Order: sequence, then structure tokens, then C-alpha cells
Amino acid sequence: MSAVSVIIPWRPAPSRVTAFDALTSWYAREFPEFTVQTVDTDDDVFVLAACRNRGIAEAEPDDVVVINDADTIPEPAALREAIAAARTSGLVHLPYTAYHWLGANGTADYLAGTDPRECDFELVLGACSGVYVTTPRTWERHGGQDERFRGWGYEDAAWNLAHQTLLGSPPQRHEGRVYALHHVAETRAGARFDANAALMERYRSAAGDPEAMRSLVSERVPASAS
Repeated sequence: MSAVSVIIPWRPAPSRVTAFDALTSWYAREFPEFTVQTVDTDDDVFVLAACRNRGIAEAEPDDVVVINDADTIPEPAALREAIAAARTSGLVHLPYTAYHWLGANGTADYLAGTDPRECDFELVLGACSGVYVTTPRTWERHGGQDERFRGWGYEDAAWNLAHQTLLGSPPQRHEGRVYALHHVAETRAGARFDANAALMERYRSAAGDPEAMRSLVSERVPASAS
């Protein structure tokens, strides 16, 4: 059976450390057999897509990789199902059907020991981020994520459209919840964010057209090379 590793895109920020510690403690408790490591790039801003691509590229082609945001905790049963399915499906798997953003109050309750299912939350409709389960071979088949999305915003939504268009199916979901813990929100404004929004519009235009999407994906230049 192929190996399972967990990569956490991570650049330390004061408000995010508590959530990161909670996540790594969760993996140590629930999946002590997994290799868990952080990944970052040398870019002047945090490029989440580049971190994900780099982390996946370090695994063997058919190994299962869990790409876990540093603030998001899945449920064990759904994660196990996603891992089992991702080995051979040729699709990326999302181990949830409901994305619970716990906010400050819900996060405080969780950290105090409350069952996450009982914590205050806001349901985030249409979420397609937080935790991915895939293999490097599957990730490569649809181009991974676009490292031109620099800073914060849109890399997940663009990736979701590329997956649907190039692989002929949306990412496969498994019944369960993920719990996003509170941290200070990142700024989503300014020239960099506007550039991300413009790139996202190009993904929307290419959605459903495999030739157009392949052309858009082929333009990508790794963030580390820009």
C-alpha cells in the first residue's frame, strides 16, 4: 500500500499559531502513523498554491498526500474514506460535505475541549478548500494549482474549475465536516488581490471548455521563478 503524508502550507503569523498547534496535535492523536510536515516557498508573500504544489511534488507519484490548511481540522472517518478512494480514483477528494467556520467563540469552545460538532459555527456554502486528498499523479493530470495567485484569494475556486473541466468531474466529497479555526483575517484588497480577481475571471471564462482551460493552465509560471 502506498504511503500517506500530510503537508501543511505554513508561514508563521501570531494569530495563526494556536490553530496550527491544535491541528498538529489532532494529527498526532488521531493519525500518529502519518508523516506530517510544513511547506513554504521563498516568495516575498505567502503563495498557498505554490506551497501545495511543492509539497505534493516531493511525494512518489502514487502516494496519497493530504494537503491540510493550517487552520482546518477534518473528521477522522471522512478523512479515512477520502484517503482510501484517492489512491485509485484519479480525482482529488474533499473529506467533507459541510464546512464549519467556528469563529472566535466556537474556536474558544473547541480549544476548551468541546466536541467540535457542538461548537458555534457559520456554515460556509460552496467551500472547496481546507483539506484536499490526492496523489501527485492525479494532481499533475489537471495542472495542480496556479501559482500566479499570489497572497490571498481565488486559488481554490480557480483550481476547482480546472479540476471539473479537465478531469470531467468535480472533486469527490465524503460525508462529514471540517472545522476552520479562528485567526485574524488576511487583507483581500489592493493591486495583488485585483490581479488575482482578474485571473479568476479568466478561469470562469474557460470553465467547461477543456481546450481553453488547458491553454490557460499551460501559461502558468511557478511563483518561485517570477
